[in-house]
Amino acid sequence: MLAINLPTDILRTFLAVIDLGSFTKAGQLLGRTQPAISLQIRKLEELVGLPLLDTSGRMIVLTKEGETLARYARQLLVLNDEIVARLQKRGSEGSLRVGLPTDYAVAFFQKALAHYSQQHPEVQLSIFCEVSERLIAMFESDELDLMIAMYDDQPAPGLMYTWVERPIWAAGTDSSIDQETPIRLAAHPEGCHYRSRMIRCLDQIGRPWRIAYSSPGVSGLQQAVQSGIGITALTRRTLLRGMRVLTELEGFPPLADIHLGLHFKNTGASTASLMLANHVMKALHDSGQRDFVRLDRMDGAPIST
Repeated sequence: MLAINLPTDILRTFLAVIDLGSFTKAGQLLGRTQPAISLQIRKLEELVGLPLLDTSGRMIVLTKEGETLARYARQLLVLNDEIVARLQKRGSEGSLRVGLPTDYAVAFFQKALAHYSQQHPEVQLSIFCEVSERLIAMFESDELDLMIAMYDDQPAPGLMYTWVERPIWAAGTDSSIDQETPIRLAAHPEGCHYRSRMIRCLDQIGRPWRIAYSSPGVSGLQQAVQSGIGITALTRRTLLRGMRVLTELEGFPPLADIHLGLHFKNTGASTASLMLANHVMKALHDSGQRDFVRLDRMDGAPIST
């Protein structure tokens, strides 16, 4: 079977339709008519032999296959555009706005961003730490150039890399669990993915609980756990000395997986943002993360026209 080559110009058109939300706006950006944009999308669908967009209703909807192609197209075009920028020795000056979730491994990504800043001192980074829901709202309103965010069912627009983390129950090393009293939880405020998983898990087994400590930052929860104020849910990236993992034998069933994504809009991206997106993606690869292609979990996402 002959390999199928996907032209980058057609992939760029495909992402422009997704990022801008309409064929007309994509045509205006790329200097083409709306019929020309539609023709390119049809050609792309013919090349892959699959429908990518559903335009039968008022909304443009990505099919499951369209979601998957968009994710890999973002990665391919970021690499393509960075290669061209480096060969042409384009400057990477400018300012970038990056969103990180307060309830995840902020330290890991801060280290990756610090390394990028050392390599590109001419770029000014502004880092915003918020809960994922707030970050997604900021990204959708173009207040962020790149973000890491958690999601449950449907990821936010601009997903280019996705992975799964399994949260773990964590308690202080010297903490004991009293089976007769409500579980003391250390949790982020309402809206946090970890908090909802802890509560749902305990409710399902009929185990009483109460919020003993609440903090928007992960460092506060870590200190609360280490000092024995409460137990919490973390990932192994955020498990520190002075903590121990609670198991099912102690009455703590496994928590539901958390899906995370690196989000980036290729359309109109600067050289600095292209290099940053590649830098963060490489850091994820090097850390052992891998991209999960789960077509059964990727539902069509509506895009406003």
